[in-house]
This record gives sequence, structure tokens and C-alpha cells, in this order.
Amino acid sequence: MKTLRIPLILLLATASAQAAPDTLRVTGSNTFGEKLGPLLVSGFERKNPGIAVDLKRPGSGAGIAALTAGQADIAPTSRPANRAELQAAKKAGVKLLPRTIGSYGVAVIVNAASPIKNLKPAQVRAIFNGKTANWGTVRGSDKPVHVCILDQNTGARAGFQELALRGDAYTASAKAFPDYASIVAAVAADPDAIGYADMTKLPAGVRSLLINGQPANGAAIYEQVYPYANTLYLYTLEGRDKTAAKKFISYVLSKDGQRVLQKAGFVPRLTPPASTARNIAP
Repeated sequence: MKTLRIPLILLLATASAQAAPDTLRVTGSNTFGEKLGPLLVSGFERKNPGIAVDLKRPGSGAGIAALTAGQADIAPTSRPANRAELQAAKKAGVKLLPRTIGSYGVAVIVNAASPIKNLKPAQVRAIFNGKTANWGTVRGSDKPVHVCILDQNTGARAGFQELALRGDAYTASAKAFPDYASIVAAVAADPDAIGYADMTKLPAGVRSLLINGQPANGAAIYEQVYPYANTLYLYTLEGRDKTAAKKFISYVLSKDGQRVLQKAGFVPRLTPPASTARNIAP
């Protein structure tokens, strides 16, 4: 019986081709990439073992620039593309195509013992930029305000700064923490502290404030009445979506993907949240 001999190099090349997954380059928003992105990528890769996702989070602007330059397949953003970015894409001969995947919000939190229940956006801005340094200024106790913020390594720090401070610098007296959980713990331990956190459930000892009378919950964000919220997008290039990108976007918009979104503290795209969502301030 004659044995069929296949060159070793051909066997290795075939095995390599079978083993090498298709790589999907997802580059963009810190808000997406810091917490939500890894959860979505994990769920997507389980359902699509032949696709590996390379997730990077240099920021929304850097993501759109990478997409326009052909260095990314999807650019997650926490805002719409601006005029300069649209013009840059046009100059490059491509067109940016956005898909809305949901929304996110940031809750302003205080210690449960705080007498403050509601603040106006101007008051929040003044507290976090340092112009208001005493709770008495906003009808609280005559005590210094202890501001808690995220540190420089977290993208959400800049997100809240843009939403609430309109670009103002944080007060120099603010104490920085590595993540939302650390801010929550610090506020729970200090009756004079104020901070911010994502939309996940808050523990005992901390509560979210009403802002302009609006609670920090999914319903208020969905109805676009809560001020510290924005829409999340996945951008691709019109007519140039690779198959892996289409599959990823379909997964994010599916029931499974939207459940991941909600579990991570974001607001799903299509289904209005219950008006009795968690974290409503009393």
C-alpha cells in the first residue's frame, strides 16, 4: 500500500491557518473599553471562537482617527463624531457609520447621613471645581466638602469632567481613587464626602443625589432628563464592514449583549427601563 506523503511545511501552514483566529480591532472610548467592553468581548468570543477581539481604549477621538486611517475595524465612542472628524473621514474617502448601542450615566453620590438630597448642575460644577468648598453654601452643614474623584488612569474621570464640569479642572483638594468602588467606599466612610459612581447598585451608607430633581436611574437617562448621561456608539466605515465587525455589532444589539450592557450599569438601547430603577435618591 502506497503511503501518501504530505510535505511537513504544508501541514504546518494548514494547521496554522486553521488555528489562527480572525482578529477584530476595536479601538476607542474609555467609557466603553474600561468595564463594558471586556464583558462584551468575553461573551462575543465565547459565541464566536474563530474571532479574537483586540480591544484598546485610547479615547473616542483616537478611536475615530484609527478607524478613518484603517487601523481599526470598530470605534466605540461616548459621543457623536464631531465636524472635524467627519471632515477628516470625507477627506480620506470614507464615511463614518454610527450605531447606537445604549446610554450611560454617572451618579453623584454622598454619604447616607448627608442632609443634601438635590443639587443643581451649577452647584455640582462648583463643588467639583473647588469654588464651593463648604456644605453650608448648598444648605448643608457648616463643614468642608471632601471631594472624591477617579485618578488619571481612568477614562471615566475625563467623562464626568466633560459632563459636569464643562472642562473645568477638578479642585486641587480632591482625593483620587483607582475605581468607582473605591470612591463609593470612601464616601460611605465620610459624612462630608461627595463623589461619583456608575449606575450599578449602591451599598448601604451611600446614596445618589437628585440632579435638578431627576434621579440617577435608567429611566431618567432613557428619557434624556438626567444631565450626566450620554449615548454610546459603535462606528464603522460605511460599505467596508468586515464580517467579524458585523457579527460583533449584532451581538452587542442582541438580547444577550443588551443584558451585558444593563448588568454593567449601562442603559439598553431599545427597551425603556422601569421607572423604579435602582439608585433613586429619596
